[in-house]
Amino acid sequence: MAEDPQLTVGVPTETFPGEARVALVPGVLQALSKAGMKTIVESGAGQAAGFPDAEYEEKGATIGTRAEAFGADVVLQVQTFGANPEKGRDDLSLMRKDQVIIGLTDPLGNAAGVQEMAKTGATILSIELMPRITRAQSMDVLSSQATVGGYKAVLVAAANMPKMFPMLTTAAGTVRPAKVFVIGAGVAGLQAIATAKRLGAVVQAYDVRAAVKEQVVSVGAKFVEMELEAGEAEDKGGYAKEMGEDFLRKQRELMTSVVENIDVVITTAAIPGKKSPVLITEEMVKKMQPGSVIVDLAAERGGNCELTKANETIVVNDVTIMGPTNLPATVPYHASSMYAKNLVTFLTHLVKDGAFQWDMEDQITVETLLARDGEVVLPRLREALGLEAPSAATAETPGPAKPDGTAELRVAPPEGTSNGAVKPETAAS
Repeated sequence: MAEDPQLTVGVPTETFPGEARVALVPGVLQALSKAGMKTIVESGAGQAAGFPDAEYEEKGATIGTRAEAFGADVVLQVQTFGANPEKGRDDLSLMRKDQVIIGLTDPLGNAAGVQEMAKTGATILSIELMPRITRAQSMDVLSSQATVGGYKAVLVAAANMPKMFPMLTTAAGTVRPAKVFVIGAGVAGLQAIATAKRLGAVVQAYDVRAAVKEQVVSVGAKFVEMELEAGEAEDKGGYAKEMGEDFLRKQRELMTSVVENIDVVITTAAIPGKKSPVLITEEMVKKMQPGSVIVDLAAERGGNCELTKANETIVVNDVTIMGPTNLPATVPYHASSMYAKNLVTFLTHLVKDGAFQWDMEDQITVETLLARDGEVVLPRLREALGLEAPSAATAETPGPAKPDGTAELRVAPPEGTSNGAVKPETAAS
């Protein structure tokens, strides 16, 4: 363990409405200490997730104010200003040059917010842009939080339907198992399938990517086959691509015959920065059985159901339609633990010998780096903001100052090295 930590890591309390998670939990602080980092936690930051200040102190953290947490060399958050533009605006004045901010930033949904963060001079990294490569799996926040979201979606559905999930044979008669249909077999979808199956439901699932059939079957569901020409339905990272309206129309027609006999529909098709594709129309809802439940995990971008309202539960023709946008925050203890592990693995990947080592030939670094030296640097975001290619003056990547006042520098890759590729799924997919 380093005797004189060179970097300080700040953990402020989350301010996004309903956000109960915390960026770091006590159990991961030892790993940071061994890497030569000292942690400053805002008082009460972990309380809502089940982690009192005393537990952080027992693991060596200092408890302080919000300003003190933001005074650290590195600030770790669940939802940074980019993802929390209203309640997080006051944090902009606390950010500074030679500081690194890491967390969820919603870069494709709020590029302007990222630009505001960039103007503070801080170096901004977006953990939801983590590339889908083998060595980055332990840093993949979208997957860890989608696991929680998929699990909780099934419990929410079970609590809001008039039937029980399992088949039961009792003296009062036989209870038939509930029928569950999961649309989208990403991380959230697969976890929803597995959870529904464990509760005793009969589960079916569909994904535009035929390649995931084996995964669907392996967790206990029947894969619904649809005679559709999907073409290139999968990108290089293994995620579903956005399909055309003609394809979606045919898909909805074939899906109607499935959903009208289903008790619970869970949808997970979300595309970062774009409106979610409509997979369940109002006409399809009208044909569903009374008492059926739809849990739309793509509600934040409009929803996969035409009638979905974000963060609301509505009833249409006796069908309950739920549009939760942050289910992981409703299971904050374990969601925080998983998120914290992702963050610490990412941070220790970037920090060596007590200082940031910016390897701009590393895909993980290149694809998560949003801003540095006052400018947005991710090509995709610069294009969205109508900005020209980065100037030569910003081709070097400064990190936080070392104890001697100098900074680590690495040369950025040639223009076009990174395409800013991201995963077309959120914590809800």
